[in-house]
Amino acid sequence: MLGGNAAWAEKPNVLLILVDDLKPAIGCYGDAVANTPNLDALASRGMRFDMAYCNQAVCAPSRFTLMLGSHSTSTGLYGLGNNLRSVIPDAVTMPQHFASHGYRTESLGKVFHIGHGNLGDPVSFSQPHFKEKVIEYVDPKSTDGGQLTREEAFFTNQQLGNIKALPRGAAFESPDVDDDAYADGRVAEETINRLRAAKRRREQDGTPFFIAAGFARPHLPFSAPKKYWDLYDPQNLPMPAYEKPPEAAPEVAGKKGGEITNYKPVPDNREDEISDDLKRKLIHGYYASTSFVDAQIGKVTTELDRLGLFDNTIVILWGDHGFHLGDLGIWTKHTNYEQANRIPILIAAPGVTRPGSSTKQLTESVDIFPTVSELAGLPAPQGPQPIDGVSLVPVLRDTAARVRDHAYHAYPKAKLGRSIRTPRFRLVQWKQPGADETTAEYELYDYVKDPLETKNLASHRPKKVAELKAILAKYPEAKKRASKPKKKNAPKK
Repeated sequence: MLGGNAAWAEKPNVLLILVDDLKPAIGCYGDAVANTPNLDALASRGMRFDMAYCNQAVCAPSRFTLMLGSHSTSTGLYGLGNNLRSVIPDAVTMPQHFASHGYRTESLGKVFHIGHGNLGDPVSFSQPHFKEKVIEYVDPKSTDGGQLTREEAFFTNQQLGNIKALPRGAAFESPDVDDDAYADGRVAEETINRLRAAKRRREQDGTPFFIAAGFARPHLPFSAPKKYWDLYDPQNLPMPAYEKPPEAAPEVAGKKGGEITNYKPVPDNREDEISDDLKRKLIHGYYASTSFVDAQIGKVTTELDRLGLFDNTIVILWGDHGFHLGDLGIWTKHTNYEQANRIPILIAAPGVTRPGSSTKQLTESVDIFPTVSELAGLPAPQGPQPIDGVSLVPVLRDTAARVRDHAYHAYPKAKLGRSIRTPRFRLVQWKQPGADETTAEYELYDYVKDPLETKNLASHRPKKVAELKAILAKYPEAKKRASKPKKKNAPKK
């Protein structure tokens, strides 16, 4: 429980900051190129988790794992179009848990995934959701003169059965505009308004707040004001060091094309190569977008300070999954490899975390729910969904403490890949839920000797494979994929 004023300390506020597609390409994580002063400042006020992993590297399922404290393999919620309440009607999400203990709960921007037939989970919050765009352009040229593009249609549930007939939007743009020309700028402004109102409410009747603010960039398209692109010299950006699939990796593990082919001028054919100039432009866009969202988060944390709320507010920064920038020849996410699954987690809990601390505790998204509950002095979450997370509070108090010795994540392709990540190794088992072991394919990577994942060692290290398989065997058999609503065309909005 937090220190400070006793009346307030009984129920600290919570500010949960979610960032889409943000990997640890951040200054405080050692990225020498990234210009992220506000995220770096937040890290200096709390604990940085250096070995944090999502539980599935795609938007909707990753957000379900955060909000439920449950692995996707425990719920069957693997898909972008899965509806939470059709699978677990009585699920108690993190904000519902806080609301049941007197919190006013609010959400802004991208919190639950909305799109691909998914409407999010409006019942999770006690106040109406402040919805904003994920796919957004200012320059008409980016959308062939203002047409509905493929990804805009996906994210607004329009023409879902007609996606390929729609034009592709631009992969990036850099107009000379103010921050609020894009959704993240508007989400920051509204979050500041909500914080001011929450401060007044707290003073009037003592109501604590739980505010989830979700930011869209650096999700594609890399749409960000020109001043953030200007922070970087394109020639100094880190280019992918190894661009081939790992040697001896099973075919099911790889990825070619995918989401990125819905953006021009990326080749529409999955087999066509991306030119070096375009690679550099995409990487530039990712870093510019990260700096843009860093500035918006900085506005929010500055206001939290100005209002005198920081000392009684638990602040959590979470990236929903990582992002491939050409490594292994892969772009975006949707894999079980390191770049898609390693995420930033920053936690500042006044009176608990030591400023500027860091830990190598292996951490999962599902751990946030029980951690924040304990920090706030609430009972541990009980479900009814399976609670797979563990509280990180012992680690927040002592960087050397350990609450788990591995991280677990999964990704469904033609087979389901389930992964065990230890401080040094990752094992991936590829097989369908319930299928015989003889159908399984394995990957093993050694991140001390081969951090770029150039070679699958599964056939060379049978003892290590057996050791990690024994850990994997302790997990229940994965649930099969939950059904999702049939695609149908929605009216244009």
